[in-house]
Formats: sequence, C-alpha cells, structure tokens
Amino acid sequence: MKILVVDDEPDVELLFLQKFRKEIKSSDLSFQFALNGKDAIGFLKTLNPFDLVLVLSDINMPGMSGLELLKIIRTDFPDLRVMMVTAYGDENNYQSAMKLGAHDFITKPVDFSLIRERIKQIRQMQ
Repeated sequence: MKILVVDDEPDVELLFLQKFRKEIKSSDLSFQFALNGKDAIGFLKTLNPFDLVLVLSDINMPGMSGLELLKIIRTDFPDLRVMMVTAYGDENNYQSAMKLGAHDFITKPVDFSLIRERIKQIRQMQ
C-alpha cells in the first residue's frame, strides 16, 4: 500500500519512516513525501491512478494549504482517500475538511497507533 505524506516539517519524514519501519521493511507499506501542496500535486500527476491509496496531508502549510490541496485532489484524483492531519483540531478545520471530502481528520501530535489502525481499515476495504 502506497501512501503520500504532505507536510512542511522535514522531520515528519524521519518520524514516519521510523514509526513504520517494520511495515516498510516487509513491503506492506511504502511512503512518499512532499513538503508542500504544489510538490504533492506534481507527484500525483506522475502516478498511475492505482499506484497510491492514501494521502496524509497537513492542513496548515505555506503556499498551498492542505484544504486547497484537498480540493484539487477531489477534482483531479477523486478515488484517492485523504486523511487530514493538523495541530489545530478546531471544529472549523474539521468541518471544512469533511465538507471538501476528507475521509478522516487526525490532530497532532500524531498518534501513530491510530494512523496504523486507520490504514488497516482502508486495506480491508480494498
């Protein structure tokens, strides 16, 4: 299962690679990383639509916000599942994300056991 993580914090990549090292080593999961929405869209345009299963995106990023990215994904890649991740778990962000078509919403600090569980649920739906 391939996952794209979009977050402007460079440490996020190391954190995901560390927390999911068993799954990566066994080839159960593979991760791609983008530091902003523009790079994420560029990456998505290079894929076969079935190559990627999930996008995990931060909401608050410089340039293109995660919500703006979500709008583009819903238009150009409607079958992709999108999980929004934010340090600002306020009701407005939640409602905006869900209205725009997010499949899930998780607040920071990231609970990796929760993400692991959500990934397992997505896998079962495939």
